[in-house]
Amino acid sequence: MQDVKGKVAFITGGASGMGLGMARAFGAAGMKVMLGDIEQEPLDRAVAELRGKGYEAAGVHVDVADRDSVFAAAEATIKAFGKVHVLCNNAGIGVSGKSEKCAMENWRWVVDVNLWGVIYGLQAFVPLIESHGEGGHVMSTASMAGMVSFRYMGPYNATKFAVVTIMETMMEEHRDDNLGVSVLCPGVVATNIASGTRNRQDRYGGMREARDLEANEEMLGKGLDPDIVGEQVLEAILEGQPYIFTDPSMRKYIDKRFQRLSAGYDWADNCQALKKDRRAKAAT
Repeated sequence: MQDVKGKVAFITGGASGMGLGMARAFGAAGMKVMLGDIEQEPLDRAVAELRGKGYEAAGVHVDVADRDSVFAAAEATIKAFGKVHVLCNNAGIGVSGKSEKCAMENWRWVVDVNLWGVIYGLQAFVPLIESHGEGGHVMSTASMAGMVSFRYMGPYNATKFAVVTIMETMMEEHRDDNLGVSVLCPGVVATNIASGTRNRQDRYGGMREARDLEANEEMLGKGLDPDIVGEQVLEAILEGQPYIFTDPSMRKYIDKRFQRLSAGYDWADNCQALKKDRRAKAAT
């Protein structure tokens, strides 16, 4: 998208953190913004803030882990602004723990929010974006944990890797049309994700105090300003940038991953079992 003025954006997790940063950047660029969030009071405050700056903004309560709620939010966006051009699947929560030991309710919660929330968003909004023929952009928030598997973060890593590959698949599927696709892989950003359990739905065990909250909040508090991330996402949309990394210093982790992958192929070149493959012998 080369011109976003007057275009409509929908953002999940829009009442705080990176979502609100995106809303501020989009509003300053002349876009109309619909914020979706599971917390009503912060949502109301965020909408009031944006309107106070003269931006066209509205809000809708949405639980991204509930398909009907996401589709209702899409209807509310069309009712409020007539069209939608940009989707930001940004809502997400963090669950730590070893894959084999993490409680099943934690697995279900993080998968339903981080993965199904993205899928529901795509299915609800992409057809609406495509329907008007004016083009648009879809951005989903993954993480550096969607590029590198950090230990003790099995459920979180799994969902974020899934989001990356979904968006990469969409990049291939929409190479020749007017729908831009990006995936945001932030490093440490000063958000309140560490206290995400405050919004834990009853069907996943209900609200509870986050484990190691103080340590996580201290680390996140030193992270990147989410408003900068919002401006970066806007820049990526305007320039059609598919991968959005917030911390260039973390490139080393991706380089190490590719080194490990390459070493795996080096091993396969000399694997005794594969040397028995008649197809390989015929090829040489």
